[in-house]
Amino acid sequence: MGRVTERRKVLRIRDGQVSSRPDTLVAEEPLEIRLNGKPLAITMRTPGDDFALAAGFLVSEGVLGATEELQSIVYCAGATQDGSNTYNVVDVRTAPGVVLPDITLERNVYTTSSCGLCGKASLDAVRTQTRFGIDDTPPVRIEPSLLASLPDRLREAQRVFDRTGGLHAAALFSEAGELLDIREDVGRHNAVDKLVGRALQSGGLPLSRAILLVSGRASFELAQKAVMAGIPVLAAVSAPSSLAVDLAAETGLTLVGFLRGPNMNVYAGEHRIALRAAAAQG
Repeated sequence: MGRVTERRKVLRIRDGQVSSRPDTLVAEEPLEIRLNGKPLAITMRTPGDDFALAAGFLVSEGVLGATEELQSIVYCAGATQDGSNTYNVVDVRTAPGVVLPDITLERNVYTTSSCGLCGKASLDAVRTQTRFGIDDTPPVRIEPSLLASLPDRLREAQRVFDRTGGLHAAALFSEAGELLDIREDVGRHNAVDKLVGRALQSGGLPLSRAILLVSGRASFELAQKAVMAGIPVLAAVSAPSSLAVDLAAETGLTLVGFLRGPNMNVYAGEHRIALRAAAAQG
C-alpha cells in the first residue's frame, strides 16, 4: 500500500542552530476488523499485513486456529460515504461450520497502539482457552547465550525503524536461533498478531517450537497471544507485567524479561533454559 511511512515538516534545533526539513514518520491509521460482516474491533496500526493482523487477532480471540477455518479476508469497498475504499476496513469470513464464541459476538473492542485490548479488569476476565496449549514435547531447550543474541538480530532486521525510530517489532525464532519472521508496527500486539496471522495463513500453527521476541515490555495480552498460538517461549527486552507472569506460570509459558546482552530475568518456565550451561559460563 506504500503507507508505512509519511513525511512531515519538522523544526530542528541542534546545538542552538535552527533549521527546517522534512522528517520521515511511521504511519498510524485505524483498522476496523469485521467478522462475517459484523463490526468486531478497531485497532490503531501501521498499514501493511492487514489481513495477517486480522487473522492473528482472531487467533488470539479463540475464533480461528487452522487455515481451513478461514474462508476469506477482503478490504471493504465503499467504506466511506462517497463509496471509496480507504483500505482501513477488513472483513474476515469464516468457513461454514466454524463455531463463533459468544464473547466475540457480544462485544465491540477498541484497541490502541500502546495497550492492546483495554478495559479488562482481571485475569479471569481476559483468559481465553487455547485449543493448542503449550505442548513442546520434548521441551524446547535454549542456551542463555542464544537468547542474549536475539535482541541485536531483531534490531538489525527492523527496516522501517531505521527510517523512523518509531516502531515496535516482534520476531519468531527457531529453537536453534534461526529468524523465521519479523513484523513491525506502532503496537507490539499488532506486530505479534501479524506474525501469528501469517503462521495461520501458511498452516504453521501451532508454533510449538518457536521463540517469540518482542521489543519493549511483555504485557498480559502478549503472553496471552503467545499461549493462544502455542508458542512456548516469550522474551522481551523490558519488564513483564504481573498478569503476564501469572499467566505464564499457569500455562507453562517460559517468560523472559529484561533481555539485554548476557543479562536476563526468567519469570516462569525456567525448565526450558539451559541453566547448568549458564552456571558453567559464569
